[in-house]
Amino acid sequence: MSSQAKLKVTLVKSTIGRLEKHKACVAGLGLRKTGSSAVVIDTPENRGMINRVSYLLKVEEA
Repeated sequence: MSSQAKLKVTLVKSTIGRLEKHKACVAGLGLRKTGSSAVVIDTPENRGMINRVSYLLKVEEA
């Protein structure tokens, strides 16, 4: 499990006034408030959520 690639995602913009699908993607990544970070496994599902709300996030290799 530790050999899988991981990504650190940080919410840099607010979700206020965004589409419900985009808010759901942010919550699915484990992010709550602006400035919060989460480490997620690099899977196609997580990549899809990151791509959909990329304008709200900062993504780094973890």
